[in-house]
Amino acid sequence: MSALNDPEAVRQQYATDESLRIRQEIHDKYTVPRIDYAGWVLDCIQWRGDERILDAGCGAGMHYTLLKDTFPSLVYHGLDFSPGMLGKHPAASNLVLADAQFTPYADHTFDVVMANHMLYHMPDIDEALVEFRRVLKPDGVLMVATNSLQTMPELQVLMRRAIVLLTRTGASQVQPPVPASDLFALENGSRQLARHFYAVVRHDLPSALIFPEIEPIMAYLESTRTIREPQLPRDVMWDDVMMIMRQQITHLINHLGELVINKLTGVLLASDSGGFIQQFVEASVHSAPLTDS
Repeated sequence: MSALNDPEAVRQQYATDESLRIRQEIHDKYTVPRIDYAGWVLDCIQWRGDERILDAGCGAGMHYTLLKDTFPSLVYHGLDFSPGMLGKHPAASNLVLADAQFTPYADHTFDVVMANHMLYHMPDIDEALVEFRRVLKPDGVLMVATNSLQTMPELQVLMRRAIVLLTRTGASQVQPPVPASDLFALENGSRQLARHFYAVVRHDLPSALIFPEIEPIMAYLESTRTIREPQLPRDVMWDDVMMIMRQQITHLINHLGELVINKLTGVLLASDSGGFIQQFVEASVHSAPLTDS
């Protein structure tokens, strides 16, 4: 088990909403083009308006207010393993403190299960997917927002260069701390979902973070420390990496006027017979050739 989904590392990262809130605020302020990300994610599904929803890994409720304002008849249930996160959630009820791999719900309870930016932290991703499929209705839809394996390449190059300068390990063996989402990204996540669901569709959202000053990008990096630091070589200290990162980024901003970090995020939808696949399944059934009994 890597630090990316080690229960203790994840527990530290999300003991409160502070680190996640810092990253969300930075994405909101410095992303170009500007977009309502939560709204874009939700628009990937065609809603009826009366769905029963499980928001797994709901955190502080990023999608809750928009969902309830847009579709007042929705029945919302939020689940998270961190009491510090749930304490900031705006929902007054229907919140459960639990492990997403072992939810307290009956079979076929939900029309939609949202598991946004959380599956890569599961100790056993397949077990979580089996559980989500269990609580979904037969025509239910699983929504997973996550990043691409190719997101933020400029940041990875800068971190690798900093580590190479600090370690006695050969440069060819040095890898930068990988983003947590690499364990369940748009690319490999599609394949993992396909093992559990009949159909998977992918929606991509390319954009960039543009930093005209250094402090926001340093704050972003520091907010990921509990996940990235355990991945460093044993002879490399986090504070030293951050010192060199600061030097590199300062030089780039002074020279170019800004630091541009390209990013690619998106949404994966999975279903056996509902949502985006419903018409295809119905057409296939109606067009199936008759056989002799």
